[in-house]
Amino acid sequence: MASPEHPGSPGWTRPLTQSMARTKQEAPATGAELSCPGPERHLDAHNGLSSNSSMTTRELQEYWKNEKCHWKHVKLLFEIASARIEERKVSKFVMYQIVVIQTGSFDSDKAILERRYSDFEKLQKTLLKTFREEIEDVVFPRKLLTGNFSEAMIRERQLALREYLGLLYAIRAVRRSRPFIDFLTQPELAEAFGCLRAGKYREALDVLVRVLPLQEKLTAHCPLAVVPALCAMLVCHRDLERPAEAFAAGERALRCLQAREGHRYYAPLLDAMIGLAYTLGKDFVSLQERLEASQLRKPTHRGFTLKELAVREYLY
Repeated sequence: MASPEHPGSPGWTRPLTQSMARTKQEAPATGAELSCPGPERHLDAHNGLSSNSSMTTRELQEYWKNEKCHWKHVKLLFEIASARIEERKVSKFVMYQIVVIQTGSFDSDKAILERRYSDFEKLQKTLLKTFREEIEDVVFPRKLLTGNFSEAMIRERQLALREYLGLLYAIRAVRRSRPFIDFLTQPELAEAFGCLRAGKYREALDVLVRVLPLQEKLTAHCPLAVVPALCAMLVCHRDLERPAEAFAAGERALRCLQAREGHRYYAPLLDAMIGLAYTLGKDFVSLQERLEASQLRKPTHRGFTLKELAVREYLY
């Protein structure tokens, strides 16, 4: 496992002290919430901007003003579109298809994922450890001794699970929490990084393209959370000899890393971008200057390359 705080998943902080909820539907951030800035547990455990940043006070104020503009709450709807019974040699279970759609406009990046009832059950047990008071009125559809595979029961449970996810998402502290976001993204991210480690770059990209839009919506308050996935996309595109696509993914990651020179991905990402810019005939000099300036402010020994960092994510 990657760490005792957050097994197998990148981009999270250590738990903070849970604060008293003002209301159940809009409880403030608690210890399990993904906080920003500083979600990375490796080099960015501190809050705020890096002390080595060269930005002036006015620039810092403008930076945070712009950042907060991007933290607007994205409203999502959850639908249990279908269900199927899957039988294996020693087990039989129902797999539910979850469709996640952003409200307010046409969503071309709707997410489609599958989870078992046991996955929902695990989520409920985990949330109860931190949010027992906040979710005391959220009804979880319990398992029955018999009839779990009847058509009527499966349909009833589809509706109940849809309502369950909607009620959880309505609670601010829960929708931003590590367990809730992991439930919706971790299996796919783990699959993608597993494909990357195996050199299956096309397969990794197929999964990342599906899960990244959902991860971005769920972690809009903390852009740093998507940096590992964006860097994985860069690595896959680069190794598939698609430098333009790799550079585009890297630009998105760099925007998320603004003013975070101490982030563990910052220097390796710049180094990778310099090589891509040179290949594409783009301005690599400014990227080289950013990297050199960063190293002058905070000298470091040679660390991991971007690919070496990526293959270490989601290890079990």
